[in-house]
Amino acid sequence: MPKRSAGILLYKYEAGALLVLLVHPGGPFWSNRDLGAWSIPKGEYEADEEPEAAARREFFEETGIEVTGALEPLGEERLKSGKLISAFAGESEFDITSISSNQFQMEWPPKSGRMQTFPEVDRAEWFTLDDAREKVNATQRRFIDRLETRRNGR
Repeated sequence: MPKRSAGILLYKYEAGALLVLLVHPGGPFWSNRDLGAWSIPKGEYEADEEPEAAARREFFEETGIEVTGALEPLGEERLKSGKLISAFAGESEFDITSISSNQFQMEWPPKSGRMQTFPEVDRAEWFTLDDAREKVNATQRRFIDRLETRRNGR
């Protein structure tokens, strides 16, 4: 059974433009990467957990903000690794200045014997749809496209 991940693509309207929230992964591997490195807040879940519940949990773990409003499914996409990502959309005025991410530990620098702590997410930002498509991991662009299609038909 493939690994599964679930996440939330938050959106808001600003001056009539549709904006989406993306997060940048923390840690030394991602510190100098930008285009294609951003993601919807998401994470893995087990077979006994519902995808929407996992998406809400992971959003909280990566941002410190609890999403309580209604969510709509945006479907699933498969990564090259085989992992399946389920995404949900929700409208929110999330304040990016207040993010607080879980931390993880890893040996850094490699083979140094020193463990260092890094945030899972080092920053969050609201993007226009065009900018988000450039910043986000390529597989996740389809979620942005689906959101745009649905919001334009509102």
